[in-house]
Amino acid sequence: MTAPTITEPQLALVRAAAEQALAVLPTSRQLAVGAPVAASADLLTSGQAITARFSGAAAGEVVVVVGQDLADALKESPLGELDLTAAVRPALEAAARAFGPVVLDPGQIMEPAVALSAIAAKDDSVAVPLLDGGEIRAVLALSLSPWPSDGGTGGVARRGSSAPAPIRGGLDMLHDVEMEVSAELGRTRMSVRELLSLSPGAIVELDRAAGSPADLLVNGRLIARGEVVVIDENFGIRITEIVSPGSGE
Repeated sequence: MTAPTITEPQLALVRAAAEQALAVLPTSRQLAVGAPVAASADLLTSGQAITARFSGAAAGEVVVVVGQDLADALKESPLGELDLTAAVRPALEAAARAFGPVVLDPGQIMEPAVALSAIAAKDDSVAVPLLDGGEIRAVLALSLSPWPSDGGTGGVARRGSSAPAPIRGGLDMLHDVEMEVSAELGRTRMSVRELLSLSPGAIVELDRAAGSPADLLVNGRLIARGEVVVIDENFGIRITEIVSPGSGE
């Protein structure tokens, strides 16, 4: 692996971006940040890659490649198949924000070799292996246009450890993944004509009797029911029933 051609202060900033990304990246093992290298398609060929562009204080592209263990854990979650992009997005955002306030696009899933090859084709791209011992378990790759003229680590602490780290598998590695939770009072079906006729003050009748519990959904999957309450002028739900996985309700 060859070294990237960006300057040492810029490399320090890249290491800081990797540290910040690793702090919020769900992984099966506790990883450590490796030495930055030039991005290449063969750094990590298994798993899934998520790539996103960002703009603002800096403009560029960030790629995170995660191992197949995380992709499989998300796909086979008891809550149903979860969105890999949503699970990895906090790491993408953390890496991009190391260069200042930025706006990140939604991102997309790609094959690792394709994503790494695309970013390797950009001038002065750099990749940081995320290591379990000496083995690459994940990769962060970055390309900026232009790179900042100087950089600093901002005092970010290293997450790695010289002691053997415990292995997390299955649902354990998903504990820190943020998910969209929604509450549903009821549903109905309407024709396009009825929808177009809606106006302020119109009443839409739902398929739920007054006083019936509301549904709590994660990733569109029903997980609980409860009663609507008001907490400091905000609505909330007091859980009254947990719906067991596979119940078909």
